Amino acid sequence: MSNFNKVILIGRLTRDPELRYTPKGTAVGRISLAVNRTWRDQETNTSKEEVTFVEVDAWGKQAETIAQYVKKGRPLLVEGRLKLDSWEDKNTKEKKSRLGVVLESFQFLDAGQGRGGEGGGGGGFDSASTSSSRPYSTPGAPAAPSSGRPGAEAMPPEDDDVPF
Repeated sequence: MSNFNKVILIGRLTRDPELRYTPKGTAVGRISLAVNRTWRDQETNTSKEEVTFVEVDAWGKQAETIAQYVKKGRPLLVEGRLKLDSWEDKNTKEKKSRLGVVLESFQFLDAGQGRGGEGGGGGGFDSASTSSSRPYSTPGAPAAPSSGRPGAEAMPPEDDDVPF
């Protein structure tokens, strides 16, 4: 039996991205996405909505780019993998866990007409170039190597290096 771990989400940032660095200098970014689901209740014939909040960790240049160009409320498409983090609370000694997403690629999405580049920050990222069907790449940088593994060029460091 083979395994497959892939997540694709489109949502809006619930807060500005957090950007920190490991002791070795690797950028680590954390964002929180609100992903909405709307459906019609068959019994009451009313529209219903649920919101799922997802924590996403980004590494390296991708983390720095997200922190530079997106802010709270902006839409973002994220592709990644699920990861379960487990730890023991230092105060209560209680075991805790968190299911999150490790970002492998992303796309900026157009925030809507008439918003005038809000939060864009320049750098050549406009709605035409950021809502394309291609995954993120740094302007002027060579294309990512095709190793067959998405995100292989930005492998996260060991857990004890993570500043969160």
